[in-house]
Amino acid sequence: MRLGVLDVGSNTVHLLVVDAHQGARPVPAFSHIAELRLGDHLDAENRLTRECAVRLRDFVTDALRIAEDKGVQELLAFATSAVRDAANGDELLAWIREETQVDIKVLPGADESRLTFLAARRWFGWSSGRLLMLDIGGGSLEIASGVDEEPGVAVSLPLGAGRLTRDWLAGDPPSGDEVRQLRKHVRAEIAGTAGAVMRDGRPDHAVATSKTFRQLARIAGAAPSSEGAYVRRLLRHADVTALAERLPRTTVAERMKLPGVSRGRAPQLAAGAIVADAAMDLFGLPELEVCPWALREGVILRRLDALPG
Repeated sequence: MRLGVLDVGSNTVHLLVVDAHQGARPVPAFSHIAELRLGDHLDAENRLTRECAVRLRDFVTDALRIAEDKGVQELLAFATSAVRDAANGDELLAWIREETQVDIKVLPGADESRLTFLAARRWFGWSSGRLLMLDIGGGSLEIASGVDEEPGVAVSLPLGAGRLTRDWLAGDPPSGDEVRQLRKHVRAEIAGTAGAVMRDGRPDHAVATSKTFRQLARIAGAAPSSEGAYVRRLLRHADVTALAERLPRTTVAERMKLPGVSRGRAPQLAAGAIVADAAMDLFGLPELEVCPWALREGVILRRLDALPG
């Protein structure tokens, strides 16, 4: 079965075409991405701008054409934090549906966390035991933990790297006071979840998904993406702590020169490192293993699970 997954995220909008069947791993066939950065296009009333809406409509129109050309049999379309939190998010998606006939569903934060956890569980398998998953997106931080495919706890916090950069770090580089205030805010938010996340015991395996974690791991010496998905990539807390101290003192231009850092993500990387450091510290995680699967794969797997046997 050839599926298309249209992911309307805070940073990027991504069409992923996969060949997927029950009992088999989804195999990517084609990818189309645009950095629309929806999270950066909110007006003073927390509404996504008209210009942003038009650019999203145009991408969805292109995605439909590509999906047809690639033989997609079913398109799964969803939106995450930027649309979920916008005052006019439902209005925007209704207009997109009228213009393109594509029904983009808003994914609740807890569901986003559950589906990302499902992807990580399937990737690492049952031998991982109690699994703890962290995902730093553009608009939110997802945390989930459990021993099954459905996590025992799944939370979504408004601690995405893009959101925090926009709201807390004005300077390039940010001032010491900006960094201190952000660090205090992030740690207070994550600490509020620590009891629930850890109530059933420490994880046997702690993993991370998302580009933020992949880029932090790459800076810390992990293998580049060109070496493939099956290379084990670890991110140690000591390295994250050092990056959380170092990156806020650099400019965006300096971050762009670091290994694996993209132009679009460089402005957000300092905030992302601060979030990663806080989560690893407050949950007592000496290291994380980077998982190549994340939300899109979770959506695909859930859809395959729903097919008749």
